[in-house]
Amino acid sequence: MPHVVVKLYSGRTEQQKAALAEAVTRAVVEALRYGEYSVSVGIEDVEPKDWTEKVYKTDIIAKPATIYKQPGYDPR
Repeated sequence: MPHVVVKLYSGRTEQQKAALAEAVTRAVVEALRYGEYSVSVGIEDVEPKDWTEKVYKTDIIAKPATIYKQPGYDPR
């Protein structure tokens, strides 16, 4: 039962978020061969000023074993 959490800069529309959730769901179904019914997607808005503390340091730097695609930036 995959649950995917997407954190992104705030400011996207509900339509953009819904389209992203649909695309992520399709990718999970295709890659992992799960039924669409078993996939859930959460989207968390993060203010740009909070990104380094709330996402980069806590989710990327602090959990390197969970990162399968490294970002191409370093805000530190």
